[in-house]
Amino acid sequence: MIHSKNIIYKGKLLLASFIFILLFSSCLQTNNDTTNKQKNMTNIESKNPETLFDPTPFAFSHATSGVGNGKYVFISGQSGGEGLHHHLSEDFRKQVQFALKNLETVLKEYNLKPDDVLKVTILIVDHDQEKLKIWTEEMHKVWKNNKFPASTLIPVPKLALDGMMIEVDAIAFMPL
Repeated sequence: MIHSKNIIYKGKLLLASFIFILLFSSCLQTNNDTTNKQKNMTNIESKNPETLFDPTPFAFSHATSGVGNGKYVFISGQSGGEGLHHHLSEDFRKQVQFALKNLETVLKEYNLKPDDVLKVTILIVDHDQEKLKIWTEEMHKVWKNNKFPASTLIPVPKLALDGMMIEVDAIAFMPL
């Protein structure tokens, strides 16, 4: 009786070990075939339904999605601070340019470009139409192909640092 229980236990243990080895080995497999990698590349797709206004003149898309194998990259709010000392210009346009430059710097750390960004959120202190115009012009300089990310602009009374007029955070999609 004890002998048959021991055999059944060892059989279950052997089966469980075999399943674990199969699962583990499938996780470790890598494929260096470049044609397979090309099939798995991510495509960023923008959607602007024809029944809604065209947002491209305003430098955003109604929706974006990432298709393929990849991972999301969440980028903290980037201000318009310049350099390691984070100098904040008193000129709104300069801060916008540096916020976008800082965003691009973070993207480069992941080998990404602005076209890989799915969504941006923009916080602007004392927002008005002139600031919106400047933001839009600078976005068009960065997203030259007019395939803009989805976007939300939020007017705010103040940001984290005195003199900070803009902050931009982003969600990007990185192909694996």
